[in-house]
Amino acid sequence: MSALRFGYILAPLLGALWSVVIAIVVAVVVSFATGAGLKPVIWSSLVVGAVLGIFALPQGGKWSRNRFVAHSLGAVLVVALVLFGWMPLPLVGAEGTGVAVLQIARLLYLIAAVWGLRVMLAELPWESLTRYEFEAAIIRFLTGFGYIFFTALVAIPFYVMVMTSLKSQQALLQNPLDFSLDWEKGWGLLRSYSELFGQFNFGSYLLTSAFVAVMTVLITLLFSVPGAYAVARLRFKGRAAMGRSILLIYMVPMIVLALPIYIAFSMLELRNSLTGILLIYPVTTIPVALYMLQGYFRGLPAEVEEAGLMDGLSRLAVIWKITLPLSLPAMASVSLYVFMIAWNEFLLAFMLLDDPSKFTLTRGIASLNSSEIPRQHLMAGSVIATVPIMLIFLGLERFMTKGLTAGSVKG
Repeated sequence: MSALRFGYILAPLLGALWSVVIAIVVAVVVSFATGAGLKPVIWSSLVVGAVLGIFALPQGGKWSRNRFVAHSLGAVLVVALVLFGWMPLPLVGAEGTGVAVLQIARLLYLIAAVWGLRVMLAELPWESLTRYEFEAAIIRFLTGFGYIFFTALVAIPFYVMVMTSLKSQQALLQNPLDFSLDWEKGWGLLRSYSELFGQFNFGSYLLTSAFVAVMTVLITLLFSVPGAYAVARLRFKGRAAMGRSILLIYMVPMIVLALPIYIAFSMLELRNSLTGILLIYPVTTIPVALYMLQGYFRGLPAEVEEAGLMDGLSRLAVIWKITLPLSLPAMASVSLYVFMIAWNEFLLAFMLLDDPSKFTLTRGIASLNSSEIPRQHLMAGSVIATVPIMLIFLGLERFMTKGLTAGSVKG
């Protein structure tokens, strides 16, 4: 580890690793966007990245022999790479790949690699590093890699899903891995979506899911607010045990409870009805809502409620006029969390609903998974289910974060 505590050693090492990451990302992104077959050349990316790392170090400071040697070797490698073609460039294209696409991909690679390294190595000296400088450079590299890695995990499947939903059956059969689009079709690209709403009743599925999700939120809050307040504020026998055991229901997998629920609902004639769904969904959301809200209620100053009691308010009036207004951030975060659970729930809906007129959105999407229905319709249904909840989460995420952390410090 001590050997890496020099700028002229750590910089090319991080540059080489960062170059490989960027080459892979650019190859995947450009291939998906254009349909061209690009691939990264790993060993060439390592060499180019090491050179970029050397030149990305700050140019100030004393000119030393190590610095001179590093710059000289970097210049020789650049000349060999660009002028003599002694090694392939970090990105190469398959046969038939257009020159313009390849050049754009290489330009994107250079911009991303150089910009990232300039940020990553901005504070490194050429010679020996302090422990802080060394760890800060490593952390910046890991942070950049984490952003790219987890963004790719989310963005690539979503991109494939959207592009597949916009393609025709003929195009999918010709090349399922070509995600480029024929923009000359115009609004014809949305044919799968129009057929879902016109022929497969997806408008009804959307309304049903929205109704079920909103009602689940209301029922959950109706039971979890007084329950969480009782655990947090009132004193009664078994209060501590109840507070610790709220989440025990999650120790039992839902698939284990599926058969008993199915039998009980069939006997009570609640299967294949929204009433049954609205009875069972809150059972899965109330425990986590209780757990989240009781932590927030404990963080509220008890003196405010005691002042309300001394002014003649009843306990229910104190909850309604004092506690709930102060708890709006927590209730907003709980509502958003419960809404997402109810919107995305599949197992219970698949097990209890058989009538297409009562399908939720997830149950309706499952009905599209058939050899008789084109694959792009299934992907279009998935997009319809994903986009609304994603927009709601992105729009209200700051309230959710505020509500989750607001009760973490008492007072």
